[in-house]
Amino acid sequence: MSNSEALTAKIAARSVRAGVIGLGYVGLPLAAAAARKGFRTIGFDIDAEKPRLIHAGRSYIGAVEGREIAALVEKELLEATTDFARLGECDIVIICVPTPLTRQREPDLSFVERTVETVAARLRPGQLIVLESTTYPGTTREVAKPILEATGLKSEHDFFLGFSPEREDPGNAEFTTVRIPKIVSGDGPAAARAVEAFYAAVVEKVVPVSTLDTAEAVKITENVFRAVNIALVNELKMIFDRMGIDVWEVIEAAKTKPFGFMPFYPGPGLGGHCIPIDPFYLTWKSREFDIPTRFIELAGEINIAMPRYVVAKLEESLDRRQSCSLGSAKIMVVGLAYKKNVGDIRESPTFKLFELLEQRGTQICYHDPHVPAIPQTREHALYAGWESVPLDEATLKAQSAVIIATDHDAIDYALIARHAALVVDTRNACARRGVAGGNVVKA
Repeated sequence: MSNSEALTAKIAARSVRAGVIGLGYVGLPLAAAAARKGFRTIGFDIDAEKPRLIHAGRSYIGAVEGREIAALVEKELLEATTDFARLGECDIVIICVPTPLTRQREPDLSFVERTVETVAARLRPGQLIVLESTTYPGTTREVAKPILEATGLKSEHDFFLGFSPEREDPGNAEFTTVRIPKIVSGDGPAAARAVEAFYAAVVEKVVPVSTLDTAEAVKITENVFRAVNIALVNELKMIFDRMGIDVWEVIEAAKTKPFGFMPFYPGPGLGGHCIPIDPFYLTWKSREFDIPTRFIELAGEINIAMPRYVVAKLEESLDRRQSCSLGSAKIMVVGLAYKKNVGDIRESPTFKLFELLEQRGTQICYHDPHVPAIPQTREHALYAGWESVPLDEATLKAQSAVIIATDHDAIDYALIARHAALVVDTRNACARRGVAGGNVVKA
């Protein structure tokens, strides 16, 4: 029996051990999903706190409940560790690590490279290695494969290599890890069969594509599509505002058309782990082929400019309504998370609002029921330890203005409109909930 036949037979029998590297918003739900389907799963992370919480039956991510983690740990289907030497125990290794941008907005593959090097140090015949981190087409083949093959083992013969892009949507209760169709690909037919067999046993639907590069391009395309369309409505927002037209009313009316239109909504900027970052991976890669990416770069310029637009709108409104400058203002920003009803602060545009306001000498605070305190992060260490202030009458009245940056459902918008001197609403949160007031300005 060949290595590939032995691996697929073990997958069918649930006798493989899966390893998931990176226990964040992608890795932990995937590890729990694999364990739930009967695969003994080891989660790996460099942060010792995550394995400690998992073994204590506690979840730090909303997509997975603590009681489910506790049950999987008790059944010995799920465990977590910082000991990467145990990768050798795993028949399947799935890599879910960040792929950020440098300050020059170029791909930073250091996390992927170091992780693949760690995997290579324990690589053995018969293993399946799958990259899930979003990246430019060619990464798995050009970066991961040579590192693994430097061991002397060969892809598609000794070990198997795949790419299956993550498609997580934090806070989306309808489309969880197992319900989102999974794109799968392999470095050759044997690898493709193994990748498809594993994910088909974990999620409801798999969608095989022909090559690793194609699978990488699928995820980039999804996020470019969203970035460009969000930039379009952000630009329309600025144009219609000058014309005295409410862009949100326009979109609500336009989406009644049963064909040819898909609603996207403006905001204070882009956040999250995908849309602000991934399109620039394709922009960078396209230079190798001398192809300009005009739409992507223009969309990036518009979306990146949105926090400045919000601050300009705030400054204009303060001057007109209160004769108050930003240098003497006290501002509360409501919503630190990048999207509603989650505690995920990755790439949140609220941090850019903080920076712009602080540069003007503004006193700032924030309220977010999902982010009681700002954790230590690589990008925003300056704000680590800041705590969410209460959303009450006294705190609201003490502010010169309130900016609604994230439209969490748990926020009392009527309270804000009733007691804040000025509300700059970047999400149309007040109007959508029937909260009106002459002190509410849309931005």
